[in-house]
Order: sequence, then structure tokens, then C-alpha cells
Amino acid sequence: MENKLLVPVEEAAAILSLGRSKVFELLAAGEIESLKVGRRRLVPRQALDAYVQHQREVQAVEVA
Repeated sequence: MENKLLVPVEEAAAILSLGRSKVFELLAAGEIESLKVGRRRLVPRQALDAYVQHQREVQAVEVA
């Protein structure tokens, strides 16, 4: 997979191994940053990394 700065929601879902609907849910809740370019909703790759890192931190606190 090439290193794109922005990916469409479908690709973000594939990267996170989540469904498209779940990713839209996370976007609507503000848990993943996104931007709109024309009619397209795009997700910065860094936002995906930040989401995963945040989830890891939350789960580490829950376990401790």
C-alpha cells in the first residue's frame, strides 16, 4: 500500500480492519479526524495512527 496523506473512508476502514459504517460512526463522534474535499470525506493517515495510539492508551489504563 502506498503512503498516501489522505485516504477515503473505505480505505481507512480496511486499514483499521473495521467496517465502513463503524468508521463513519467514529468520524461522526469526533474520534477520528477527517476533512471534506469537494464531496469526498477523507481521513489523514496520521489521524488513523492517532486513533490507534489513543485506543492503546485507553486499554492500557483499563488493564492497570
